[in-house]
Amino acid sequence: MRVVAGERKGMPLKAVTGSTTRPTTDKVKESIFNMIGPFFDGGTALDLFAGSGGLGIESLSRGAEHAIFIEKDAKAYQVLQENIKKCRYENCSELFRIDAKRAVKALLKRDITFNLVFLDPPYHHKEYYDLVQVLVDHDKVQHNGIILCEHAKEVELPPSFGAFLLQRQETYGGTIISVYRCAGEEGE
Repeated sequence: MRVVAGERKGMPLKAVTGSTTRPTTDKVKESIFNMIGPFFDGGTALDLFAGSGGLGIESLSRGAEHAIFIEKDAKAYQVLQENIKKCRYENCSELFRIDAKRAVKALLKRDITFNLVFLDPPYHHKEYYDLVQVLVDHDKVQHNGIILCEHAKEVELPPSFGAFLLQRQETYGGTIISVYRCAGEEGE
């Protein structure tokens, strides 16, 4: 695993060992950012179920100004911390070792909105995708923001989360990437 593009291009990232996480491969990560970016002019990213932090770190490397990483697993959280430090993103990152549902409740109390939301929960927990709806219902995703969900083929996500409509879906093996944007916002 590595940072694919931007200011930290080529920087190797440590992956979490074991079967508790599924790191997004470099090929899929590159495709994701070609769909939604490829570069950003500031903004804040939320990487729920961050794992080793690949998606949030990639967004920082490509121009996001701030990122919040949520990861409950102790081993993954340690790797996430190491990757943030290695990429020298400590000053523009917030890391929380907490369950995603509790994290979203806490984020609702903060005066913060997100330009990018990455959601890649354990595939067998479909209810975690409901957190996207909670964020949308509480106006935590900017109107021009992007919601990206990574999920198994067996998981069918809704055609919209509020005003955020499913605009693109790509399949990579057993994984589907679903991209949501507000109606009327620019596609690719």
